[in-house]
Amino acid sequence: MNNQFLFGEADPLSNLSLDRRSFMKTVGAGALLSSTGLTSSIFADDKVQKSRNENLVLELYNSFSEKQKKGVCFDWDYVHKEHGILRLNVRNNWNITPHIVRSGFFNSRQQEMIEAIFLDLYQPEWKKNILKQLKDDSGGFGKENSIALFGNPNTNQFEFVFTGRHITVRTDGEPESKVAFGGPIFYGHAAGGFEEKPDHPGNVYWYQAEKANALYKMLGGKQRSKALIAELPDEDAVHFRGQGSSYPGLPVSELYEDQYDHLKGVLECLVEPFRDADQKEVRNCLAAQGGLKKCSIAFYKEDDIGDDAIWDNWRLEGPAFVWHFRGAPHVHVWVNVASSPSAKIITG
Repeated sequence: MNNQFLFGEADPLSNLSLDRRSFMKTVGAGALLSSTGLTSSIFADDKVQKSRNENLVLELYNSFSEKQKKGVCFDWDYVHKEHGILRLNVRNNWNITPHIVRSGFFNSRQQEMIEAIFLDLYQPEWKKNILKQLKDDSGGFGKENSIALFGNPNTNQFEFVFTGRHITVRTDGEPESKVAFGGPIFYGHAAGGFEEKPDHPGNVYWYQAEKANALYKMLGGKQRSKALIAELPDEDAVHFRGQGSSYPGLPVSELYEDQYDHLKGVLECLVEPFRDADQKEVRNCLAAQGGLKKCSIAFYKEDDIGDDAIWDNWRLEGPAFVWHFRGAPHVHVWVNVASSPSAKIITG
């Protein structure tokens, strides 16, 4: 495994062809596997039961040359001299390795596998939104994105990480993980330039804030006084506070039944872009720490775009659950969910 690593800018990339982009918007990851012949051996491993996605990570790993493994493969807890345990890192705009997906470092078949692994992390109906985000923020899939692979996909202890501007997502080898998404993730979008308008036109994630703001409008005066906070915390402050701690905002336990039902709908909005397995992990992790009623929800006055009292910034937090939505000047969302507060995270 690789023991050296440098963050840095990559060489300019070749463009996706129009035919290829159109094709990827039309078909799902499963269809891509079939059309490219990638299904021939990815289900052959009977010793370690994996999903289609995790089996494709194994297929990708086995296709790497020694040079490629040195560039993007690392020991499970590889420690970077500046960034600590690299696998635990999450940022709003970074490359975990300098080897960009759409570059000469990966052959065309490997690029297709990486794309299929990535798209399979989302619900089929959400793939067009994810591709829009990538196009708006970085010119298209793979043009500014990089990957890393930690551990060995021939075992259950491995993790595939995909990074770039406004994205850090993962897939791991644990079918019933105690950490949702395989670790902390980030998603975001700048649909209308760096500074978006109050209604965030074209932003694929703004509907989540609209759903949360609808809950705020349901609150009574005393509830609002607890829920609305003047100053924002640092957006990447998503470490767990643990059981027995106080969380900013209004305790969910103080919501009325109709308000609580609406908050459950907010949670569904937050998880709906992601594949079923990740949604299940979020729900299981949340249940393990006492459920939504152990959480608090906060809205922030600071950075209210347009001064319209539609709060661009808000946060849902529990003992080992943080979903921080920053909507100004554009959308950044930091997610850290586990069954126990002992799970670690590195931001920066």
